[in-house]
Amino acid sequence: MREIEASVITQAVAQLCQKANYELGDDVLSALKKAQETEESPLGRDVLSQLIENARIAREEKRPLCQDCGTAVVFLEVGQEVHVVGGDLYTAIEEGVRQGYGQGYLRKSVVSRPFSARINTGDNTPPVVHTEMAPGNRLKVTVMPKGSGAENMSRLAMLKPGAGGQGIVDLVVATVSQADGNPCPPLIIGLGIGATAEKAMLEAKKALLRPVGSPGADPEVTRLEREILAEVNALGIGPLGFGGSITALAVQAKVMPSHMASLPVAVNLQCHSARHQEVVL
Repeated sequence: MREIEASVITQAVAQLCQKANYELGDDVLSALKKAQETEESPLGRDVLSQLIENARIAREEKRPLCQDCGTAVVFLEVGQEVHVVGGDLYTAIEEGVRQGYGQGYLRKSVVSRPFSARINTGDNTPPVVHTEMAPGNRLKVTVMPKGSGAENMSRLAMLKPGAGGQGIVDLVVATVSQADGNPCPPLIIGLGIGATAEKAMLEAKKALLRPVGSPGADPEVTRLEREILAEVNALGIGPLGFGGSITALAVQAKVMPSHMASLPVAVNLQCHSARHQEVVL
């Protein structure tokens, strides 16, 4: 059994919150640069150039990539041989978010009493934490600041099994079309297909953690992703909704077995500021 101090976890989360908000991943930057080369609209190319420059300034000057520093979504992979000492795991995570958003001067956007008073909690807590057990004696922590412009465009559909792949394509295209420029394209589109309603929604968000544009292991799923990407880019929404041929950078799906009478499909849109950082303790 390996022991990890709660204070170490807190410090790691605080650093991840800041780094995720300041530094756009190399995979996302590469995708934006490739999009700039292929975008047909002059205005779209100019927008992409500004997004790339924004990322440079944010990294160099330690400033948030976006004014919306997001809800702190935290994914944990807890080794079955790990024992957290000196405090509670979830309390340590929450304190890390509190410190990270405070130390980094990141906008605090979380409100309590969401359907009535909407009182800002003042420190961007509580975070949303998803925990999985894993073999070994390591703790993997991934922080994803999720902005609401894109998150608000999320969709869940319980399709009839007969809808098949075309039903999934139609759902995603309709979702992006209705969202238009609101989620700040170019997008990364996360899909959770199969399982149950709540599992599909979670896996759609986890799909966004895959390096942007990297191929999946299943050729059938890869074909579906490419088909959806082509259909979405044919919409002409373009970078930040100003029109163009690049509305999405990638479609990334996670497919799971489901009940024979069900075809759950979750769509989670991510804006061009696709922020997440991870550490293994």
